[in-house]
Amino acid sequence: MIDPDAFAVLLADWCLEVKPGQQILIHSTTLGQEPAAALCRAVLDRGAWPLLRLEPPGLAADFFRHASEFHLDGVSGIELAEARAADASVNIIANALTNPLAGVDPALVTRKMRGAAALREAAAERRWTLTIWPTAAQAQLAGMPEGAYADFLERALMLDRPDPVAAWAALRDRQAAIIDRLRPAREVHIESAGTDLRLNVAGRTWVNSDGRRNMPSGEVFTGPHEHSANGTIRFDVPSSGRGAEVSDVELTFKDGEVVAARAHIGDAHLQAALATDAGARRLGELGIGTNTGIDRATGSTLLDEKIAGTVHLALGRSYPETGAVNESALHWDLICDLRKGGTVSIDGEPLIEDGRFVAA
Repeated sequence: MIDPDAFAVLLADWCLEVKPGQQILIHSTTLGQEPAAALCRAVLDRGAWPLLRLEPPGLAADFFRHASEFHLDGVSGIELAEARAADASVNIIANALTNPLAGVDPALVTRKMRGAAALREAAAERRWTLTIWPTAAQAQLAGMPEGAYADFLERALMLDRPDPVAAWAALRDRQAAIIDRLRPAREVHIESAGTDLRLNVAGRTWVNSDGRRNMPSGEVFTGPHEHSANGTIRFDVPSSGRGAEVSDVELTFKDGEVVAARAHIGDAHLQAALATDAGARRLGELGIGTNTGIDRATGSTLLDEKIAGTVHLALGRSYPETGAVNESALHWDLICDLRKGGTVSIDGEPLIEDGRFVAA
């Protein structure tokens, strides 16, 4: 089981690097009360202000049942001011339902994503962390008993290590070596069952995702050139990034744009996402998972995109630090598992075969 105080220390010291006098926003549901309270204590111990925001489970779905156009197309002024004033924020996922927005019209979700752009931009300008706490619903989504899921998550967070901060620093160093290999790359070629896709990453910056923003993390990522994607890719890991299951997704690209798309489950959510805005049909991210503590799909994109032996592509908004320029209200990560016969090549040379890095 996860020790909430050890979890809080990891968040405060590694992810947020809390400093005296700072204001730290802490968001979760009431199911995340225990780790949120522990983080409040840790923030106070470091001489900073914790600002705790807990909401009842299911409130997100209630919003869409009762929201008017006023709510869908804008954001609360108080919430926006708070996001702009905070020095850092953390969101602790603690869901009560496996797919909390499963019954919501996907067009409304898309509309709210566009309407919340100002809030999203304000939060992105400050230090932020997204993390997760085990709940019965998330264990069910992962197909695991609650205790086994909590133990799994503890390993993914490296909280089973004697010094978790040192373990994350070691992961950062391993990923730095991978980035050294990727830095001169021009073309990335992804191949697996149903997948043959080429991307141009020349001159783009690869980012070492070492747990500062996502916890757990374990990936390196960049932003491909916006008009470079050509071919087809099949994402065989189910996604619930929009609050409803979407699985067995196949996308075909021509000159960077999605020209054909289907999902075996959740196709309406996929089509609505692609219709978000002009940038939603182009790629904002290419990522490679490296976390060996995450060895199976769990239904949580935060975890699944970090599985060692997978790659993921994000439709929509890119991260400016990569040098990419795609703009969209959407950022949706979709995951392709390479561990059963997939490869990634850079400029014709193998980088990953069957989910394993090929020796340089």
